[in-house]
Amino acid sequence: MTTLLLVLAGVLLVALVATFLLRRHFLLSGLGAVTMWLRPVGSPRWSVGVAWYSGEQLLWYRALSLSVRPNQRLCRTEFHVEGRRRPTPEDGAVPQDSQVLICRTGAGPQELAMDTSTVTGFLSWIESAPPLGR
Repeated sequence: MTTLLLVLAGVLLVALVATFLLRRHFLLSGLGAVTMWLRPVGSPRWSVGVAWYSGEQLLWYRALSLSVRPNQRLCRTEFHVEGRRRPTPEDGAVPQDSQVLICRTGAGPQELAMDTSTVTGFLSWIESAPPLGR
């Protein structure tokens, strides 16, 4: 009985790891997918994830999750970048060669951190939004 439980636990663990890796591969293989850290302003913790530009929305998926639904949907027309800065030691998990954007969104104030080479494309995507009222 103990052997059966150990084999079952091993199979379950392998299936869980395989599902996690397949989800990650699927998220990163899409066109317009970038690694992005996100945190609400004032929160002490950053969450790493994968962001997809999807028409008028930025879909953000938490990296350490099995969910196939985005954790955040940020509408481009409600997005305003109020500033940018380099990561500080308090930002901990964010790589030092990243840029942190301080933003106001429809979901409230957010900080987004991304690779410096990604910032240009991200800002172009925001600025190319159609004018409000269409």
